[in-house]
Amino acid sequence: MDWMVNTKGMNMSYTNHAIRLDLIYKVHGIEAAEKYFADLPDPAKNHRTYGALLNCYCSAKMEEKAMDVYRKMDELGISSSTLPINNLMSLYVKLGQHKKVTSLFEEMKVKNVKPDNLTCCILMSSYAALNKIDSVGEVLKEIEEKEVTLGWSAYSTLASIYVNAGMVKEAESALKKLEGLVHVNDGRQPFDFLMSLYASAGNLGEVNRVWNLIKTTFQKVTNTSYLGMLQALYKLDDVDRMKQIYEDWESNYQNYDIRLTNMMTRAHLRNGMAKEAELLWEKVKEKGADVDSKTCELFLEHYMTKGDMTSALNWVENMTKLPEKKRMLDQEKISKFFKYFEEHKDVEGAERFCNCLRQVGSIDSKAYEFLLRTYVAAGKTSRSIRQRIKEDKIEICYDIGKLLKRIGDKGR
Repeated sequence: MDWMVNTKGMNMSYTNHAIRLDLIYKVHGIEAAEKYFADLPDPAKNHRTYGALLNCYCSAKMEEKAMDVYRKMDELGISSSTLPINNLMSLYVKLGQHKKVTSLFEEMKVKNVKPDNLTCCILMSSYAALNKIDSVGEVLKEIEEKEVTLGWSAYSTLASIYVNAGMVKEAESALKKLEGLVHVNDGRQPFDFLMSLYASAGNLGEVNRVWNLIKTTFQKVTNTSYLGMLQALYKLDDVDRMKQIYEDWESNYQNYDIRLTNMMTRAHLRNGMAKEAELLWEKVKEKGADVDSKTCELFLEHYMTKGDMTSALNWVENMTKLPEKKRMLDQEKISKFFKYFEEHKDVEGAERFCNCLRQVGSIDSKAYEFLLRTYVAAGKTSRSIRQRIKEDKIEICYDIGKLLKRIGDKGR
């Protein structure tokens, strides 16, 4: 847009000003968006550009400034539309101020502003957050009576709320209404929602029915739908059926999607089938794919929970070989590893672990103190650790100095 305006001399319409304001906020931040709005000619400061600025403040969770803009819009007589009120409602949801959401709905009624599908979804979620489950169904009915066209997402929201409240019958009734509103033009997303929500309601039969519906409705089943089915079956703890779906995907996919293999891995590990999970990855690697940080995290968590720190260390090392060396080791995990090495007098393991920490940029004085304690516990000596500490630019404190002397690295 900068190029179109500055190089090509494009005249900006009011709509384009609003779009550009939104883009400036996303790329350059709120201050740049504020300056752009301030520099607009007065005729361009209309309901679109004010609305765009309000949306920026709502996205940035700046309640005070958002309300100032909304009040200014009120003064100018341009606030009485659904979009700015929906934006404010979304802001209050983000801030966890759900009572203010319901107050805005009352304001909509006073101003005679017609709600829409999004208004309904936000309101239902807010009433659920306030634990007013009875009000959830009532607000949907009230909005329906205003002759608002509600889409499938409203009933998806309603079903999700009922599922979380343990109201399975009501949830399944909402899902039937959802399904009745779905058209092929809506794409696969509503079907994926149906599978997920039926799984949350514990209804395997309906999950399988919707899955068959996806396969007959669409020419090609996407990776996302396969993933949705695996996630649904994971909720239902049906590993055997997951294997069938995964194998079906394996024989049909055009583009490999690591999320599906990770989902299958998660299921195997939850059921104590670590060997099957490891074999699964051996098979995948033969086809040219490799693990990612999520895979490493899954195996690491599993083996650490089981107390198998040797296997866990192997997965820490796998993590350091990734292009994106993600830090997955918090201080609690690091302490657990070193405690194990010290108790088992495992100097080699402690050294390997320190090398991993160094590669992901997590080596510090605490890690070296743990390492030295392991050497002391094992009764082993070393004359190279002091030099490594210096190379890692870590200050040798009193405690580390004492430990270095105990392992024979006295230095100068």
